[in-house]
Amino acid sequence: MNKETVKLSPINDLGARLRAERQRQGLTLRALADTAGCSLSMLSKIENEQASPSLKSLHQITSALGTSIVRLFSEAGGEGVSLYRSGERPSVMVRRRSDQPAIFIERLSPTYPGTMLDANIHTLEPGADSGGDIHHEGEEIGYVIEGSAELCVDGELISLAQGDSFYFSSELPHSYRNTFDGTTRILWVNTPPTF
Repeated sequence: MNKETVKLSPINDLGARLRAERQRQGLTLRALADTAGCSLSMLSKIENEQASPSLKSLHQITSALGTSIVRLFSEAGGEGVSLYRSGERPSVMVRRRSDQPAIFIERLSPTYPGTMLDANIHTLEPGADSGGDIHHEGEEIGYVIEGSAELCVDGELISLAQGDSFYFSSELPHSYRNTFDGTTRILWVNTPPTF
């Protein structure tokens, strides 16, 4: 197994997309921070690309905006075949704090209005975790491409190794963390794309 950290180029406009959606809805930073349960300064840093949110925080912010991570990155179109070449797929970097390991969520395909699936590769640096429990509408399936992780679903801890696959209802509280001393990569599919 590869014990080196995989470096992906994150999408550079996550904060700008969040700010544009907040402004489109006429919300102040304070109002969104209060609703999302995060500090005003942290939200400002995220919007200005000075900080990266944890997966849990990003979910709370998008939920407070009445949207989802998937919808933030949806594209126009959807006719015919969509293709991302290897090395050209966009990814979102999330982490708890700037001094902690990151998770890169690499998009496997564009998302369009009406899309029924959301598929990503989650690349977890050594020690990375989702930042706490998340829950939302839908169902999830995953497959561990490399490394190992611990998945917690509704309080049950499940050890995952390379080649393991899993399924659970997204409505159950869930979180995960890399338990491998190198990079862990998980193919993750949600339906509908509500996350």
